[in-house]
Amino acid sequence: MISLSGPRAGNGSALCQFQGFLMQMFPPADVLWTTAVAFDVFLIVFHRYDAEALRKLEWKYFSFITTLVSIPAIAFLFVNTQEKGPMYGSVTLWCAINPNWVLFRLIFYYGPIPFLILIAMVLYGLIGVNILKRKQAFKAISNDSFPLETVSHNDGDSDDANGQDGESTISIYRRPPPSRSSLSFRQYVLMPLMIFIVLLAIWVAPTTNRVASFTNPRYLSDPLLLAVGATGSLRGFWNGVVFITIGMKARKGKTGAG
Repeated sequence: MISLSGPRAGNGSALCQFQGFLMQMFPPADVLWTTAVAFDVFLIVFHRYDAEALRKLEWKYFSFITTLVSIPAIAFLFVNTQEKGPMYGSVTLWCAINPNWVLFRLIFYYGPIPFLILIAMVLYGLIGVNILKRKQAFKAISNDSFPLETVSHNDGDSDDANGQDGESTISIYRRPPPSRSSLSFRQYVLMPLMIFIVLLAIWVAPTTNRVASFTNPRYLSDPLLLAVGATGSLRGFWNGVVFITIGMKARKGKTGAG
């Protein structure tokens, strides 16, 4: 909503400083939460955590992540020197850590984010290997029907050609009740994985733009800036799309099974 209004207002303006604070606070928090969710999936697959156990971790995640991102974001509001100016300033599309403070941009923004993404990739890699090893169990979870019981029926009034009582064996199949296991798999494995993939896609353009600017400070690409604006400023929107889409499929599956 602020977009170019922040840089246009000037580095020292309240609007630019507020936008810089938001950019320092929420994108790193987004990556931290995605990493926390990957850790949750790791706990589910390797340590059999259930929903109740995961809920007990939420306040710890919230406290840790909020503290970790808010301290530098708030502190940078008060940094301003004669030589470099305010910590928050224009970076073309919005206000963030001023290019004059490039070392701080690396330490508090572009350094931790790829590291956290790498951690999430490692966790999902371990999860994928484990799931492949146990794919037969997951196939059983997604099976549409399973044998309930076998009934042997003796018909006393019917004899076969040899005079023996006729006996028929009937296997009764039924559709399982709404599968809590498959629903849990969708909620706790598939959805976080899709959000992580979206996270990777979102950070491709900003990372490419940042590497290009470090290599050549005068480099400017309108298509790249457009991609940065379309992905970087809509992180919550794309995560919401994944959440709503998979959530709707889960509800449809539950309704169909009911």
